[in-house]
Amino acid sequence: MPEESAGGSTPASIEDWNRLLRPYSTPATLASLTQLTLTLALMFGGFAGMLLLEANVGYWAAICLAPITGLFLVRLFIIQHDCGHQSYFRQRWACDLVGRCLGVLTMTPYLWWKRDHDWHHSASGDLSRRGYGDIDTLTVREYRALGGWHRFRYRLYRHPLVLFGLGPLYQFLLRHRLPVGLRKDDRRSIVSILGTNLALAAMLAVGGLLLGFWRFSALWLPVVAVAATVGVWMFFVQHQFEKTYWAGRGEWSFVTAALQGCSYYRLPRILEWVTGSIGYHHIHHLASRIPNYRLRACFSEVVALRAVTIIEFRQSLACSRLALWCEDRQRLLGFREALA
Repeated sequence: MPEESAGGSTPASIEDWNRLLRPYSTPATLASLTQLTLTLALMFGGFAGMLLLEANVGYWAAICLAPITGLFLVRLFIIQHDCGHQSYFRQRWACDLVGRCLGVLTMTPYLWWKRDHDWHHSASGDLSRRGYGDIDTLTVREYRALGGWHRFRYRLYRHPLVLFGLGPLYQFLLRHRLPVGLRKDDRRSIVSILGTNLALAAMLAVGGLLLGFWRFSALWLPVVAVAATVGVWMFFVQHQFEKTYWAGRGEWSFVTAALQGCSYYRLPRILEWVTGSIGYHHIHHLASRIPNYRLRACFSEVVALRAVTIIEFRQSLACSRLALWCEDRQRLLGFREALA
């Protein structure tokens, strides 16, 4: 068990935090392989169960298993996410190999998403560097300065039915398929997107040959929809809460953004397990090289990590109304409160 910083105080710098959290930052190959194998077995087992129900009972009975299967796909996404941070295996090639393969199942181009997500980690909470792998967020002043059409577009974007319904489907089914908005010299991301598309086409062809195209699609897409919605919701709650952190150029701090701009989303133990403990999001932003299966122990043993905004599931539902950052009140507010 690592010791706390001198005098039991909270570490002040990222260097101090790195020293404190380093004991948790080494992946255990056996633990990683065990988790990966079990999660793949559960996800494919869930899909096999859907096939059996569809064949013997009916389509809608099979769809009842889609939420459970989708949660296992979320867990695979967390493993892919760890591979992107090079935290899942000691060898980079192993992380990249597993990450690319899982990216086909999660419909996420591994290298392209990794690049965007690295930007998110480096700029989270920085008002001058928004738009990198995050959810679009305007300040109250910026919103007031918009014309009517642009206000409508932002309100529509932030509506829960769009943000957690249509938005995840658009992101994973369409946006991840298109190499648009990239620099021409960003060949790695372009190849990642096109390579994932080819692998998805192959998966669809195999599924179509074995099960029939429409049958395979009608069973697999609901699983993806559940996983996409849960994933976006988790990401939202871990950054978009009332007392989160945003700061402008010259004031922004990486450590403060991690500890104040990320929540600890405290879920029931089974949901914490299936979401790969990503609810300990402040720890992940402080030290992204910690594998998901060590986050819980890290939180339990490092007292300084407990000074964080804790959000329970019922509380998290209220976060969906938040949409505008008030620089004067240093709060994320809903439209009505922000514009009153």
